[in-house]
Amino acid sequence: MKLKDKVAIITGAGSGQGAASARLFASEGAKVVIVEWNEENGKKVEEEISQAGQEALFIKTDISKEEDVVAVVQQVMDKYGGIDILFNNASVGFSERNKYKMAAIQDTPLEDWNNIIGINLNGAYLLCRHILPIMIKQNSGNIINNSSMNGLVGVTGADAYTAAKGGIVSLTRVMAVDNGKHNIRVNCICPGAIDTPMIAEVLEDRNISENFNGNPLGRVGKPEEIATAALFLASDDSSFITGLIMPVDGGWGAL
Repeated sequence: MKLKDKVAIITGAGSGQGAASARLFASEGAKVVIVEWNEENGKKVEEEISQAGQEALFIKTDISKEEDVVAVVQQVMDKYGGIDILFNNASVGFSERNKYKMAAIQDTPLEDWNNIIGINLNGAYLLCRHILPIMIKQNSGNIINNSSMNGLVGVTGADAYTAAKGGIVSLTRVMAVDNGKHNIRVNCICPGAIDTPMIAEVLEDRNISENFNGNPLGRVGKPEEIATAALFLASDDSSFITGLIMPVDGGWGAL
């Protein structure tokens, strides 16, 4: 019960890494708030956790809209009176290619660029903007940002996504420096290729999947492997760690 009675907000918790983290955090005693824009997925994860005898609350949210974020924070504070953990996990990627163009910078329409940045970077900014004052008042808190190996190395073909993920890395560092004095830790996970709905379609392309498998461990990762990394950072097991940028990539970044 590493997170016993902790209130944990997880964005994008309706599928993939976020859903795996929601289940794991709940099993470790957290009261999990599932922030998700897909109502069907969010309710499904909420029901799974509740049926396991654990506590979860689903709130349908578009994290790129400040009014939605303000409403989430208010609802959580009204119900629980505090927020201990924020896992900024939500983002859009290859699975949303029909909605947002994933391409090199010269081929990315401004509207798509702004929408991708709006979700993948501004979403984290908005959650932090409205939750940090609560954590500062509590003199405690834990923020985990989910970036990507795209934020650390040059991965072609999705430049808006890459720019947002690089911003998450830098934002993590400055937030860790700014908020250590308030007993708030801020860390970042940089996943490699993880077998989630975000890249499911891409993995069907043999040429691409072989590239994703081209790490020292020779496989793509599992959502649960990101969840366990997030649990480590969310718990007291990492009590003297802040400002960490943690690749979870099967060693791909070491090549």
